[in-house]
Amino acid sequence: MSRIKKEKSIIGKIDSMSQRLVILLVFPVFVSLVLMLVYAGRYHNAIRRMETIASLKTVVAEEIPESVWDIVSGRQTVTESKVYSKIHEVHETIEEIMEKAEDDDRLSLMVADRTMQTLENYVNQIRDNIEDERPVVENEEILNEIRSVSSLVDSMLNEYIAREIESTAERSSTLRLLILITAIAEALVVVLAWFLRNRSMKHTAVFVKQPIDRLEEVAEKLAEGTLDARLNETEVTELRNLTHQVNIMADRLEEMMDKSHQDERNLRKAELRTLQAQINPHFLYNTLDAIIWKAEAGEKNEVIQLTNALSNFFRISLSSGADWIPIRQERKHIEGYLTIQQTRYRDIMRYEIDIPDEIGDYYILKLLLQPLVENALYHGIKNCRGGGTIRVVGRLVDDMLEFAVSDTGTGMTEEQLEDLKERMKEGQPAVSAGSGGFGLVNVNLRLRLYYNQPEGLKIVSNENGTTVSFRVPCRTREEIEENESIPG
Repeated sequence: MSRIKKEKSIIGKIDSMSQRLVILLVFPVFVSLVLMLVYAGRYHNAIRRMETIASLKTVVAEEIPESVWDIVSGRQTVTESKVYSKIHEVHETIEEIMEKAEDDDRLSLMVADRTMQTLENYVNQIRDNIEDERPVVENEEILNEIRSVSSLVDSMLNEYIAREIESTAERSSTLRLLILITAIAEALVVVLAWFLRNRSMKHTAVFVKQPIDRLEEVAEKLAEGTLDARLNETEVTELRNLTHQVNIMADRLEEMMDKSHQDERNLRKAELRTLQAQINPHFLYNTLDAIIWKAEAGEKNEVIQLTNALSNFFRISLSSGADWIPIRQERKHIEGYLTIQQTRYRDIMRYEIDIPDEIGDYYILKLLLQPLVENALYHGIKNCRGGGTIRVVGRLVDDMLEFAVSDTGTGMTEEQLEDLKERMKEGQPAVSAGSGGFGLVNVNLRLRLYYNQPEGLKIVSNENGTTVSFRVPCRTREEIEENESIPG
């Protein structure tokens, strides 16, 4: 048993590449932002601490000595001066700052905090002297000591502020260096991301192009009659179903060719089925060229849309070997065909499909409309300057199904129309695919053979365009199952 290859999705590869690029670009930005926020937070906290300490300097150097002077001079009592509350406020603030400050900056604050206790002891002595009614001279001497101590605390606070300024300057330098390094790193990351993006895009293009080239090669071989050509399993998820359908198509072609040699009674049917199945390879490699072009252009949605349309086109063409399909599937088949062709002839081709849902459950011989649409495109619209419109109409009239395919192309001359009708009358399926009316001749033969009709297609053509129509009886699933094989 052969080893099954791991599937790889086109969308998955592109998504994986995008995720890697996003991570590559976002991660250094995230790291640099975190670092800058940390340094900015430290810088902000240092500024706030310096502002708080600066606000204490006025209290220590001016307010406390002035309050003690008011006490000594008798202007205020100790309680009225609130000197103790001011000392305690300074003490509590210094302790709060010490908890947040770094180890190198705490020394001056610790000394200042202890000195504030000395200051409070001096105030206690003045209070006791006043209560004991000691001479004012003694309190004045203590006041001078208080002023000296306040000046000392003020200088300690200045020393702390100086240390904080120095530390803040270092943080600012570090922050500037960090910003510079981050900018350089981001530039390098962008260059690296661009390189990886180009490399990944090239790898993805090769990843998609190789299996499509193989599809095109096999399609060309099938179109040339090499029916033993097969495709290996592909790793590309979006192409796996298409590869499978192409191999099934090749198997069907080979089976029908074998059957044509084994069964003389059904020779004409086998020939017609072969011609019918060979309609697909004639435009397959052109469609694959369009898919390759879209893939190389990076248009992944268009690649997926065309690949799915082509896969559905083959699925309905095969129909599990059945010759009869519901009208709704025949409509879906021509819609898929026109969707694919509009990619190539977007500027010149427009189309309308008017087949009501009410007749969708009736069965008809498959691939009656698609060759008519193809003929309208290649021999009508394609040669018309400015392009034109293809219109497909289906109606139920008196228990008969009527279909018409018209185009606004250049039309046919009387000689061309007579020659085509003559070939249709003679029923020559071996007409070369390059000549006009190849699809019409084969559809006409199949109509006459399967529906047992003396006449098949009706053609009206002039300088305003061409209309090809036919009538077939209504057939339900039950009627078809009596004599034919249809998909379950």
